[in-house]
Amino acid sequence: MSGIDHWLLPQGVEEILPPQAWRLEQVRRRLLDAYRGWGYDLIMPPMIEFLESLLTGTGHDLDLQTFKLTDQLTGRLLGVRADMTPQAARIDAHALKREQPVRLCYLGTVLRTRPEGFAGSRSPLQVGCELFGHAGIESDLEVLGLMLETLRLTGVDRVHLDLGHVGIFRALAEAAGLKAEQEADLFDVLQRKALPEIGALLAGFGTSARWREPLMRLAELHGDAGVLEQAREFLSGTGDAVAAALDNLAAIADRARHRWPQLPLHFDLAELRGYGYQTGVVFAAFVPGCGQEVARGGRYDQIGEVFGRARPATGFSADLRTLIALSQEAQESAPRAIFAPATDDSALEQAIGQLRESGERVVRALPGQKGGAREAGCDRELVQQNNAWVVRKL
Repeated sequence: MSGIDHWLLPQGVEEILPPQAWRLEQVRRRLLDAYRGWGYDLIMPPMIEFLESLLTGTGHDLDLQTFKLTDQLTGRLLGVRADMTPQAARIDAHALKREQPVRLCYLGTVLRTRPEGFAGSRSPLQVGCELFGHAGIESDLEVLGLMLETLRLTGVDRVHLDLGHVGIFRALAEAAGLKAEQEADLFDVLQRKALPEIGALLAGFGTSARWREPLMRLAELHGDAGVLEQAREFLSGTGDAVAAALDNLAAIADRARHRWPQLPLHFDLAELRGYGYQTGVVFAAFVPGCGQEVARGGRYDQIGEVFGRARPATGFSADLRTLIALSQEAQESAPRAIFAPATDDSALEQAIGQLRESGERVVRALPGQKGGAREAGCDRELVQQNNAWVVRKL
């Protein structure tokens, strides 16, 4: 096997090195402490499960993103998780089986066959929260607030929020009599807002003019809060389900403006992120200079039905590595460590122990090692003065 670079990693799979790894761990602890303060319980789902568990119900859109392998014990197909949301739904529905609202949080690596977006990762460190068992807009707003708090705690600022509602498209597609394959094709061109393609596609489907016009209008309904009034005008007469979805979106937007008055809101009724999952309001956070959303979420009721309990659900997720990369906090803090000599001295041992107990990082020299305090990433050192060990700045 000569000529092979054994140090290479697969494309889109990364490792995290010092000091970024410590910084990420510090943020991870900060986030989990915050989630605990909001009443969310931590779960640690397995990395692999039987494939049908990962791809059941609204999780089918993850099929192409899921690595598959054969279980040598049973012969059944296993999947490596590409998203932790279906796992959280399974835990709520089958393992916990509570009647009251359940709040769950998680933070772990997922693995995907393809990256999302240009130069994206195939092994994101997914962080997220899910709230099961409540169908009101209060739970949507709680999850939205927790997503914004996550961005704040990771140092991501200048956030803009996109709001939409997949229930509008679902209701129109159903009323127009679109088949599942046709709905999927239309979904694809709507994301690109390709109006000529949308019209040609609907004509090819034989969709009646009554439904062709409102479905094409969706691609134009994006902008500030005035979009909602335009939508009510353009989509009037398309049914109670569309009207209810618009009312739901407007109510959530009003509450969001009141709670976060400085948060810029943008509306897009053709933006259907996570369409395979979502059943209601969808939201995504954007920051200047980044073309992809940095966090996203929304309502996905009934996901637990296949596990025996169809419960209302809403949640959000993000890639913690992306958030760290976008953080406005210092990317690398100055070295904060104390270098201790290799001297065998009980007083030195006691001084080192006290410093470590107080939270200091103390690096002990090794006899004959190359490099000194600076090379070890230290900004101070322990020196002996007047028969006592003291810390001295370098």
